[in-house]
Amino acid sequence: MTTEDTLPRVLLVEDSPSTALAYQGYLAQEYRVRVAHSGAEALAALEAHSFSLLLVDVRLPDMSGLEILDRVRDQDPSTPIIMMTAHGSVDVAVEAMQRGASDFLTKPFDRARLRVTLTKALKERRLTEIVAEYEKSFEREHFHRMVGASLPMQSVYRIIESAAPSRATVFITGESGTGKELCAEAIHAQSPRADQAFVALNCAAIPRDLLESEIFGHIKGAFTGALTAREGAASRADGGTLFLDEIGELPLDLQSKLLRFIQSGSFQPVGASREQRVDVRFVCATNRDPLEEVRQGRFREDLYYRLHVIPIQMPALRERGQDVLRIARALLAACCEEEGRAFADFRPEVEALLLRHAWPGNVRELANVIRNVVVLNEGTWVEAAMLPATFDALRAGSEPDRPADEEPVPDPAPASGGASIMQGDAGEATIEPLWREEKRLIERAIALCGGNVPRAAARLEISASTIYRKKQQWEQSAV
Repeated sequence: MTTEDTLPRVLLVEDSPSTALAYQGYLAQEYRVRVAHSGAEALAALEAHSFSLLLVDVRLPDMSGLEILDRVRDQDPSTPIIMMTAHGSVDVAVEAMQRGASDFLTKPFDRARLRVTLTKALKERRLTEIVAEYEKSFEREHFHRMVGASLPMQSVYRIIESAAPSRATVFITGESGTGKELCAEAIHAQSPRADQAFVALNCAAIPRDLLESEIFGHIKGAFTGALTAREGAASRADGGTLFLDEIGELPLDLQSKLLRFIQSGSFQPVGASREQRVDVRFVCATNRDPLEEVRQGRFREDLYYRLHVIPIQMPALRERGQDVLRIARALLAACCEEEGRAFADFRPEVEALLLRHAWPGNVRELANVIRNVVVLNEGTWVEAAMLPATFDALRAGSEPDRPADEEPVPDPAPASGGASIMQGDAGEATIEPLWREEKRLIERAIALCGGNVPRAAARLEISASTIYRKKQQWEQSAV
């Protein structure tokens, strides 16, 4: 690739050949300039080539430059377009900017003015692209098959994007029903192995005496009932990803064989005399504390360190704030399509109940609730009375059941009027400044979350940067 090939491409639309030649000379050192002397010629060039920027005269022999502006805006709104005219007026400039022009130049102008205007327009486009990429990375509501825009999930997405291109083993932990298999699928889909097999094996769902055969396969006659040879998960995942869910259920003797397989890439099917070699990316998951399993002697320490290269902690649903409603709506739409129902959304009181529930079964429990509502009811709106009996206590106004080790984070909404009303020792109401109540609430949330600021922010449904900024303000004010 030559230096010229790396220069930004500019389409200059100017009906005067002498003027076009002058502007082309102004830009020759920093841009590749293509000249069009009419609107039709410009549109043909746009069909055949892509350009970093357009420089368009308002008055052309066959059409208005504003028509070109409109067409380009419809096709690619991100392309900067600078309009030019020798008949400058405020009205023309305002109309061009309202229709999407990046800037407006009144002829005549010199080399410096032209170059500064183009540089500014291209920098603004680059900034827009960076912001769009930032929003794509940090404010996503979906990532492959996972749904969620909360801060804990944004962290999961970023780890997946960083880890997926490598061959490193990923160890996913989290409570049952938090979406560990969806996380594993996203790692595979984001990796260079995406067009190869993704093989998932739930170690807890297979009898222990069949686990080795399920993983490594067996030959005919290897054991009673082995009437034919069978390919194991390791062979089926060759070139792709092998996901071992609930890996903590593996017996110790099989853990040692798995360790050797991970280290060497070779394994021996049950009953076989020869080893097979495969190229497999390992992803595993458990709903237990793997280090505690190592301490209790139920999980090999060497296997733990071989697998625990890139850890991903899937957050519990109760830690994900508004994600509860995002997931609930996605599940509602899917269930309605499957069951032929016409539910459009949840009533506000239902949304409040869903947000207050502790969800000990996480997303799996939420899916169960939504399926129950859709199958047993009909209508356009999901009403509070349609929720199953597990919501009776919440409907009655009592606090939701929560795990024993978790305290509820208080409602972050302050009292109306910008201040909080507290009960004094003498029994009369006193008004506290809003910032003081806000400080107390945020500090309590951080304490309840074990000092974890991002988790506290997610529970309070604010950004972690907001908490850090407020803490800095409090420190500077010595309050």
